[in-house]
Amino acid sequence: MVPVSLVPAPPVHRTPSSPLEGAARSRRTDGIVADLRLVQPQSSDSRGLTVTLIETNAGVARSMASRYRNRGIDLDDLEQVALLGLTKAAQRFDPGAGHDFLSYAVPTIRGELRRHFRDSGWMVRPPRRVQDLQSRISRAQDELEPRLGRSPRPTEVATHLGVGLEDVVEALTADGCFTPTSLDGPVGDGSASLGDLLGFDDHAVVAAEARIVLEPVMQRLTGRDRRILHLRFVEERTQQEIAEEIGLTQAQVSRVLTRILASLRADLTERPPAA
Repeated sequence: MVPVSLVPAPPVHRTPSSPLEGAARSRRTDGIVADLRLVQPQSSDSRGLTVTLIETNAGVARSMASRYRNRGIDLDDLEQVALLGLTKAAQRFDPGAGHDFLSYAVPTIRGELRRHFRDSGWMVRPPRRVQDLQSRISRAQDELEPRLGRSPRPTEVATHLGVGLEDVVEALTADGCFTPTSLDGPVGDGSASLGDLLGFDDHAVVAAEARIVLEPVMQRLTGRDRRILHLRFVEERTQQEIAEEIGLTQAQVSRVLTRILASLRADLTERPPAA
């Protein structure tokens, strides 16, 4: 196997290949493939030509990797994956079959990139069936868009794939799992973030609901019982401190609290539901 390390490292700055460069690369590739037909498979000459084939088309692999940038995986990692796919294609390519090398290599590179996203690119991992359906939806969209002259609707994708519309919608909804939106991201005019707009538990509302529910049953208690509850749960006094305040023993305060709480629970259970 030809090690990936033999492929030249990507330069820091890259410019898109011009048509002339692409044509020159294609001619070099055809020449290498022609030479491969003349040498013995697995020979040193064959291995050297395979390395040259990889080096010649490394720019194609990097260009394919760049199409997947900004999806949650570093571009350097994507390029390594694409170069790995190119290496596999070069090793498996049969020069005697009469096929164009790039027609064979491009699907192999694309498959490696998609597999890497499937296995490593999820920030929030949906069920495997959703991941698989997303791949099918992507292929269906590529097939339908030229035919329709526009982006296909979910109903059209579902009909094309022979699956339920609900499944297609679920898979499309999970599409952002590669790069979920940051809660710190600005919204509107930028004066607020997405996190600022999310709801939260308002403890004041919970306390207000508790007061509404407890007020009727609290009125049935004696003044001393209400005083003990206030000292215990509002002022957060200990039982010993309450005993000294009220003139009871700590054990008596404990029994009084147990009785009061049991009485409250019973009254709340017996109350009819609010209209």
